[in-house]
Amino acid sequence: MTGLSVNDVVTVQIQMSPVAAATRNFGSLLIVGDSDVIDTNQRYRLYTSIQGISTDFGTSAPEYQAALLFFSQSPQPSQCYVGRWAASATRGRVTGSPLSASQQGIGNFTGILNGGVNFTVDGNAKNLTGLNFSAQTNLNGVASVIQSAFAGSATVVWNATYGYFQIKSATTGSSSAVSFATTGTGTDVSALLGLQSTQGGTSVNGIFAETIETCVSTFLSLTNAWYGLQIAAATGIADSDYVQTASLIEAASPSHIFGVTTQETAALLSTSTTDLAALLQAGGYTRTFCQYSSSNPYASTSIFGRAFSVNFNASNTTITLKFKQEPTIAGEVLSETAAAVLTAKNCNVFVAYNNNTFIIQQGTMANGFFFDEIHGTDWLQNQMQTDVYNLLYTSTTKIPQTDAGINQIATQVTQDCQLGVNNGLIAPGPWNGPAVGAIVPGQYLTTGYYVYQPPIASQNQTARVARIAPPIQCAINLAGAVHFAGVIVNVNR
Repeated sequence: MTGLSVNDVVTVQIQMSPVAAATRNFGSLLIVGDSDVIDTNQRYRLYTSIQGISTDFGTSAPEYQAALLFFSQSPQPSQCYVGRWAASATRGRVTGSPLSASQQGIGNFTGILNGGVNFTVDGNAKNLTGLNFSAQTNLNGVASVIQSAFAGSATVVWNATYGYFQIKSATTGSSSAVSFATTGTGTDVSALLGLQSTQGGTSVNGIFAETIETCVSTFLSLTNAWYGLQIAAATGIADSDYVQTASLIEAASPSHIFGVTTQETAALLSTSTTDLAALLQAGGYTRTFCQYSSSNPYASTSIFGRAFSVNFNASNTTITLKFKQEPTIAGEVLSETAAAVLTAKNCNVFVAYNNNTFIIQQGTMANGFFFDEIHGTDWLQNQMQTDVYNLLYTSTTKIPQTDAGINQIATQVTQDCQLGVNNGLIAPGPWNGPAVGAIVPGQYLTTGYYVYQPPIASQNQTARVARIAPPIQCAINLAGAVHFAGVIVNVNR
């Protein structure tokens, strides 16, 4: 006997709020290079240490050299992406699924004296027969036997790091392609190689060479997991291409920052207006910074490494780049004139002082804004945007279009401003901007910020019917940083 349902008396409903949207990672760098390691289908890989990059790229690749500077900073940033630029036409390839430890046993192959497997390379059937693996002692040897059978139409490698076979066409461009393996005559080895289409590998056609701007545009549309951009490639890049890429980053949404290094000695000359630093300054780029380094073509990556170690959710963590170090970078010994020219061009430099110290100066973007201001306000914009979105998104009912409802939004914005105070981005000070709500120019912001919530009665009917909240306005005072100091000493005789 079950009796009457308790639901007749008491009902309980469980409502699960959706998982809130995450804020962006403002410490994530994308290093774009042209090494033939990552294919144009995968496009990028995430790394959390320099060891992972050295394993994939070796220690001589530009991508590794740039990443070494990034991870050498102290405190150390936590992650970076490495992306592929097809600076020259790429080769089609098929990559097998990773083989398990037991599948990698050489005994799986040495008993095969008459193996067979079929591929299509560049549209042509390649039926490989008579594969004899009996004399091989490792999977590199297995790969060499298969490569010999291709007779120059493809190369075959065993990737011990990731545990898969990979076959690349000998040609390049959009017609370059290698199919998945199909059953061959004799003893079929297609499944043993992990190269069948049903085993989870990938087949990627080649593509024609792309410009660096096209490559960066692809990454802008592909993922927003990265914030900073550094190019590290063996292929030379013209100053005009750097400038065009800077224009692309300037217009991108959401926001990004681009770093470049110039080794042109013309950057040290006040009469030069065509060197990279001068061109970027003339363009007034807010989201691109330049560093001069005579010794390292990727020195700007070190600036990224130092800046991207900032944790905006912690207390007193924001920094200025001036006076910071660039580990492993040789400091420049410059004349006062040359240093002044770089400063005038808003070009950063890791420079020697006559007290045996080396520092970054001045820590600016190409238009003269300070790096930490752009970095910090980008974080604040995203923090506010995400938090207000989550307020609307996770509400189990609604945010009403009333003064009380708008106050909920204003309260969230206020909390985000307070985060900026906690991390050192925002500080009390005089307001020198336009009038906002009850704040007028010259008034002192005792908290460092002011949030104005207009009354709902001031909203026009069209906006109200469209369910658009009245605009909430903020006045914030950046904490800034001390870069220069003067001391007056009065001596009594």
